[in-house]
Amino acid sequence: MTKGKLLLLGALMSFAGAAFSAPATTATPSGIQAYEEQEFIADFTKFKIGDTAPALYQTPEYTIKQYQLRNLPAPDAGTHWTYMGENYVLIGDTDGKIHKAYNGDIFYHR
Repeated sequence: MTKGKLLLLGALMSFAGAAFSAPATTATPSGIQAYEEQEFIADFTKFKIGDTAPALYQTPEYTIKQYQLRNLPAPDAGTHWTYMGENYVLIGDTDGKIHKAYNGDIFYHR
């Protein structure tokens, strides 16, 4: 091959490689949706979004106040984060209804 063809071939291969190594985009900027759970187990019971958390997890002792340190989004008004069976769970302040749950591994998300 001539020098020009080799340079052209090299350029084409590098562009093709760059196309396949492009970073994947996610639906949210932080990528925490990968940790979201629709159902989980705590205290030998299966829970899902919409269920009511046991009264124990609705107490101030289980309320997570430093949610940012655990890579959790800010709770919506009238809700708070709690920890149930290795999962972070967003529950209603008055009714204990489960609004959202994240796998506990979100703590290590960077």
